[in-house]
Amino acid sequence: MSFAILSMGLLFLASWAAAAGPVVDLGYAQYQGVVDTDSNITKFLGMRFAAAPTGNLRWRMPTAPPNVDGIQRASADPTQCIQGAIVLTPPNTSPQSEDCLFLSVYSPDLNPTQLLPTIVWIHGGGYIWGSAFQYNGTDLVVESHREVVVVVIQWRLGLFGFLAGQQVKDDGVLNAGLREYYYPKSFPHTVLIYRIVDQEFALRWVNKNIHKFGGDPDKVSLWGESAGAGSVLQHIIAHNGQTIPQLFRAAITSSAYLPSQYWYHDSIPQNLFDNISAQAGCGVLDALDCLRTVDTARLQEINQNIISASLYGTTTFGPVVDGSFITQSPMVALEQRRVNGEILLSATNAHEGTLFVNQSADYDVAQYAQQLFPLFGAKEGKAVAAVYQSFGSSQDQVTAIMGESRLICPTYLLLNGFEGRAYKGEFAVPPALHGDDLYYYFASFSPGVITFNNTAFINAFNGGFLSFATNLDPNIKLLQTITPPWSKWAPAAEEMVFNRTEAGEPWIYEDPTSDALLARCEFWKSLRNITAQ
Repeated sequence: MSFAILSMGLLFLASWAAAAGPVVDLGYAQYQGVVDTDSNITKFLGMRFAAAPTGNLRWRMPTAPPNVDGIQRASADPTQCIQGAIVLTPPNTSPQSEDCLFLSVYSPDLNPTQLLPTIVWIHGGGYIWGSAFQYNGTDLVVESHREVVVVVIQWRLGLFGFLAGQQVKDDGVLNAGLREYYYPKSFPHTVLIYRIVDQEFALRWVNKNIHKFGGDPDKVSLWGESAGAGSVLQHIIAHNGQTIPQLFRAAITSSAYLPSQYWYHDSIPQNLFDNISAQAGCGVLDALDCLRTVDTARLQEINQNIISASLYGTTTFGPVVDGSFITQSPMVALEQRRVNGEILLSATNAHEGTLFVNQSADYDVAQYAQQLFPLFGAKEGKAVAAVYQSFGSSQDQVTAIMGESRLICPTYLLLNGFEGRAYKGEFAVPPALHGDDLYYYFASFSPGVITFNNTAFINAFNGGFLSFATNLDPNIKLLQTITPPWSKWAPAAEEMVFNRTEAGEPWIYEDPTSDALLARCEFWKSLRNITAQ
């Protein structure tokens, strides 16, 4: 009897926390969301935005989802894409599948008087791991005081998303985790017009459908963290900055990650393809056709083999320059200011590199630089060591090299690319490691805990991002906060620092960007042809 009563109580609690919600007709499917009765926010979880990229569709363009009859329940987080793991990644036992092109929408009002600004969140994870279920869009809706609609997307990862090489160019799609082919309706299907990304396919889904959820397709902010922010960078420079139609008006990057981005036919991605093909038992001829027949579990094993053999803190897989979606190196594109989007907000953390360096190892700094950037010779390795020799121990030097070359300096290139149309912030609450800021955007993010649980600080920090997403200006606040006036960024200007005092009080202030840091960023820019950034 007590067990039955307990079961009934659990059912009651479940129905109390999430009630059946409205139905939205997307043409190919009807999805019924659920209403979070705690927040009165409607969630549509795990809606398919593309067909399963499996079998012969591996490493091909995503295609339109199939039509399905009946009402589909959108009440559970989607199955995540195939994951890889490095020493930094938390344990992940959730189901994984190649069939993973889903997104989730969180809406405060499906029928507002005026359509609401929309945030599209792209998860991070080094291009090898991450998923939608980690990021509860309800957090952002609540923090915005119900002023935004939030979309969280998934995209192909690792070997499944970023296999490159001439064979993939000839009979597949490069940057599969990012792209697909797009044919405007006014052109015959025999004419290739644009190539767009998995992520961009989702953005076009948003452009077409978000009004059905109360979102404004003309007021989209694209936001990501780490490799998600690196993905935002890719969209900023996509199609030479001339994506048609423009799919977002504002871009937000939190710790934008820019590893080496080789041309698809360079020796490094080509050798990686050959290595994968050999591990799978596929010959040189028709290797891609063969790989499409290999069991998912075997490819998953090969994916992890490649990742595990990577330099500590790196992941091997990532975007390439393909000549169409990405037409030139990111640094060159940003220097030429060929960008999509009207305005940018970028943030970095004070100690970006720490997690990506083995702090118990002893390093030869010049040799480390050559390992991090395989096209370096001894000359370049020694030059890097000379620039960073004043940073203390070998661990401190390589930590700064990792953080500045791949995360911090790419952010300043982004800021320059928008030429006076950008804001810059720094998250400095100790220890201010890569990813520490996530707990301040997403109150329910786990594992881990927030390092400075101060309401005034939290409201000020995430409020700046959400005000920017809503009003294109962090100074037009959704709620009055303790953040002082936030200036637009320029090389001689200031950026907003978010920190705390030793006494445990919020400390938020503008501070000039370090001239020494900007000089080191110029040094990295001078090496862009060899770093392949």
